[in-house]
Amino acid sequence: MNNDKIKELCGEFGVAGEYLYYEKVTNGHINSTYRVYYRRDGEIKDYILQKINTYVFRQPVEMMENISNVTEYIRAKIKSDGSSAKRLVLHFSKASDGNYYYTDKDGFWRLSRFIDDSVTFNSTDNLKVIEESGKAFGEFQTYLSDYPVKDLHIAIPHFHNTVMRYANFYESVKRNESGRAGTVENEIREYSALEEIATKMYKMQKRGELPLKVTHNDTKCNNVLFDKNTFEHLAVLDLDTVMPGLVGFDFGDAIRFTANTCAEDEKDISKIALDIDKYEAFTRGFVSVVKNSLSENEKDTLALGAITMTVECGLRFLTDYIDGDKYFSVDYAEHNLDRARCQLALAKDMIARAEEMKKVVEKYLD
Repeated sequence: MNNDKIKELCGEFGVAGEYLYYEKVTNGHINSTYRVYYRRDGEIKDYILQKINTYVFRQPVEMMENISNVTEYIRAKIKSDGSSAKRLVLHFSKASDGNYYYTDKDGFWRLSRFIDDSVTFNSTDNLKVIEESGKAFGEFQTYLSDYPVKDLHIAIPHFHNTVMRYANFYESVKRNESGRAGTVENEIREYSALEEIATKMYKMQKRGELPLKVTHNDTKCNNVLFDKNTFEHLAVLDLDTVMPGLVGFDFGDAIRFTANTCAEDEKDISKIALDIDKYEAFTRGFVSVVKNSLSENEKDTLALGAITMTVECGLRFLTDYIDGDKYFSVDYAEHNLDRARCQLALAKDMIARAEEMKKVVEKYLD
């Protein structure tokens, strides 16, 4: 990438002013991201230019339709209250052809405004930040609680289909392509024993007992922008996986990532547990915002969502280990196995403390 190319692409999106320079953003692992600086009316204006990885996102046009429709819907909701949406929702620019994307021989591109005075956290022990991230994802749910979910495209088919995840797991064990299945018989047995609890919510949805809503599907705290001075939440980021899903899965994936006492590849499983203070901080932020838009079944299964997402994630790591590490990148031979063991230990601790987790949810539903 060079300055001429960056300037050309920004021109396609109608960016005005004097081009200054760009910086490559390196904290993402899928898309190629650049922060671009312009001077206009005596002020520095910056933008986020991204090249979408179309190997991962095979239908980028549909993905951008989801993103643009959802963000404009949120923007209208915020403005209807007389508030400014400038810092509270991403704003994507239209290209010269009127689309929220631009394609050329080099790829598929999009451009959004950078939100001023904002910061992200890859991980944090700050309970205020964790609570604010819960509020951010809760507001995302609330703004979109009446969005026509049938109008969304499916970004990744069967993403949280835990029934299919287990079917794929058993097939991988049977196929044993890497020859590793015999070395992880204990892990196979333990994950197999969790199938009933891990598939419960998906089966409830198929029976019509849990509604499909607009969900984010990657609810990590590093996908929230915070005010760099107050640490209050601003906008939710990384909307590529927005699609129909269960509110409990969004809640659960955030807990799995945020409220683990260890990194997801910790080798010493004796250190792994649910951090109840972090769990309560996120729950307080999330539930206080969404409680009026939830059905009784949704309320009852929030804690179960955390268990479900932890088992699902670990099952995917173990499946990939048995397959020979084809999906997740690894740093050493047993990396996926360590990840699977870590998620298993976390899930078992959550199951042992399920009533405690439910009581925390109930505390903030009142």
